[in-house]
Amino acid sequence: MEKKIAVIKGDGIGPEIVTEALKVLDKVGEKYGHKFEYTDVLMGGCAIDVTGEPLPKETVDVCLASDSVLLGAVGGPKWDTLPGDKRPEAGLLGIRGALKLFANIRPAKLIPALKGACPLKEEITENGLDLVIVRELIGGAYFGKRDTHVDENGVKTASDSMAYSDYEVERIARVAFDMARKRRSKVHSVDKANVLDSSRLWREVTHKVAAEYPDVEFSDILVDNTAMQLVHNPAQFDVIVTENLFGDILSDEASMITGSLGMIPSASLGEGTLGLYEPIHGSAPDIAGQNKANPIATILSVAMMLRYSFDMAAEADAIEAAVDKVLNNGYRTGDIMSEGNKLVSCSEMGDLVAAEI
Repeated sequence: MEKKIAVIKGDGIGPEIVTEALKVLDKVGEKYGHKFEYTDVLMGGCAIDVTGEPLPKETVDVCLASDSVLLGAVGGPKWDTLPGDKRPEAGLLGIRGALKLFANIRPAKLIPALKGACPLKEEITENGLDLVIVRELIGGAYFGKRDTHVDENGVKTASDSMAYSDYEVERIARVAFDMARKRRSKVHSVDKANVLDSSRLWREVTHKVAAEYPDVEFSDILVDNTAMQLVHNPAQFDVIVTENLFGDILSDEASMITGSLGMIPSASLGEGTLGLYEPIHGSAPDIAGQNKANPIATILSVAMMLRYSFDMAAEADAIEAAVDKVLNNGYRTGDIMSEGNKLVSCSEMGDLVAAEI
């Protein structure tokens, strides 16, 4: 099978971690008889330096013509003083909108080999931590109307609108319920319905969708309670579905309690099979170019690409099993290093995982 992949290496450690992920993907292609064709395109700070824009039109065109997109990381202090619409992060919002990627899938799983890195007490995690946050990605406050103005008295006011349609809520809810059916058949829908009109609509629509999935256990939960429960009893969660802003915050919290942001992949999906796959961590400019970065989140993002965009479940399983084996053998990059383990570089970690495929 042949697949075209748009590759956005980005800024900071992005080029290093993407290189290792492609090394693993090439090994998968060799073993399973697939051909992956890569096209490098620019986005983020590196795109600003070359074109003056965080998301050039050429990048969007190549991504739309590809079967999937792999992204490293964007941003860094070099571009922090630019206006909001010219910052590297504007490229992220732009690519999600251009590709109509409305569902962000972010798993948070405590890997047994790394349980010592979890900041929670062992009695809290003894029942495990294995959940997925399904976040609506192109609506809400991040894409709503914005306004900043100064009134006649010189008072400056800024506002952001959090708007959702019933259609937007329904389609993300269906993603969550369909995913739950393939896992442990449990969905928590997160909102702030005691305060926000948009959340009251969210709750109305998710209840309507839930009625079509009688085999899936369904619960409403307020966002503040969710934040507390994630550190009190994370084992209660299977699939969490929520809107853009809440999902952004909660998914970072859930990821951190696994022990390291360097271990967590993500997928952004739309109506078809085209997806954007990226690690959840940032560009880490402080270690860029030093071969110290942890490439595992990017490698696992490639596994998600194989599973969700290419329907290659066996190949995805092979990558995940290879990562588990390398970790069980005691190899660690600096961010997950602990006493008694073997410290390896970014490229060495990529070599080790590829060798286990």
